[in-house]
Amino acid sequence: MFARWVGPLLVAACGRVDAAPPTQGTTALTPPATSGSIALERALAGRRSSRAFGAPIAPGELSQLLWAAQGVTEPATGKRTAPSAGALYPLDVYVARADGIFLYRPDKHALDKLGAADKRAAIAKASLDQEAVRAAPTLIVLTGTAARLRPKYLERSERYMFLEAGHAAQNLLLQAHALGIAAVPIGAFDDEAVRAAIAAPPGATPLYVIPVAHTP
Repeated sequence: MFARWVGPLLVAACGRVDAAPPTQGTTALTPPATSGSIALERALAGRRSSRAFGAPIAPGELSQLLWAAQGVTEPATGKRTAPSAGALYPLDVYVARADGIFLYRPDKHALDKLGAADKRAAIAKASLDQEAVRAAPTLIVLTGTAARLRPKYLERSERYMFLEAGHAAQNLLLQAHALGIAAVPIGAFDDEAVRAAIAAPPGATPLYVIPVAHTP
């Protein structure tokens, strides 16, 4: 009962629990498709982790993957493709490519550029030099900020954050299979090194590194 009323008071008093990072410009993504050529059942049956990477994915394919993970499906309320405890959305999705680090903005379906440096090698090193991370032309990193949940959910905040990361990652992996894209969820890495590489704020915890590319 206490958590139900104290949360709104804390948020009202303190504002957002994490500040938006400075950006170097915003790029709109192509509108996502809401129908495809593969049934959900086929995607479920065929999804496999793949570490064999070929050509980079196209901008439209990246758009679709990001939307599948955290895209807005109900503009009036801001609700997204993955369920979130209290619709508080603790997750953020980052993209690392040769041309820099980007943060996905679900509200705009756009990418904010956070830096122009190629940080993929740093993320690979932080990921215990796993070849899948080193070889992929695009890395998608999911982070979670439990502080967004804590005013309402207190000690259960981390649990709900981890559950949501699983929902979002599975959405992305199913979408990747439907597009013929190789992807693998990676959970072994140095949290702080990955966080620094993607320019995430101090309160953000890296939860997944997902390398993606076309199958060779």
